Amino acid sequence: MSAFTRTSDIDRPTVLTIRSLQTQLDLMTHACTRSFAVECLTMLIAAFVILGVAVLLGSGLAVLHLQTKRSTPPWSLAALHGLFAVGGLSCLALALRGPPRGLEYGVASFGIIAASLITLAALIGVALLATRIFKTRIAGIMIGIHATLAVGGFVILAAYVLLG
Repeated sequence: MSAFTRTSDIDRPTVLTIRSLQTQLDLMTHACTRSFAVECLTMLIAAFVILGVAVLLGSGLAVLHLQTKRSTPPWSLAALHGLFAVGGLSCLALALRGPPRGLEYGVASFGIIAASLITLAALIGVALLATRIFKTRIAGIMIGIHATLAVGGFVILAAYVLLG
């Protein structure tokens, strides 16, 4: 048995994969690609900050919903929460177009996972908005599911930003 492998013994897809990775690394060192990577990193940090504000506003909304006996918290706070959430999700979607991040720490897929969870939270948020438009009190379980998805997505995004 030899410790070395002949090139003819390596299957063709492996060689093509290694070559394609090398080509991607060569492209990432190009000046235009580096500036695109910096723009994507800036967009990712902006998404993290904007979604952080949305999480804080959502926490405030949840506390107001649980404390007050009246039907709903103020419209302005809910609208601001929704606008920040949509803006942060848009920034995150734009940031995920960039070069892969976090491969060395195993968090490369965290961006997609965070975007998926936050998107599901946004869809439930639309259902909460519809409930509010019909002037009925929002069920606590819906707020809990919405908050769980949103905070889970935000925590995964935090790991992606900090470790990637």
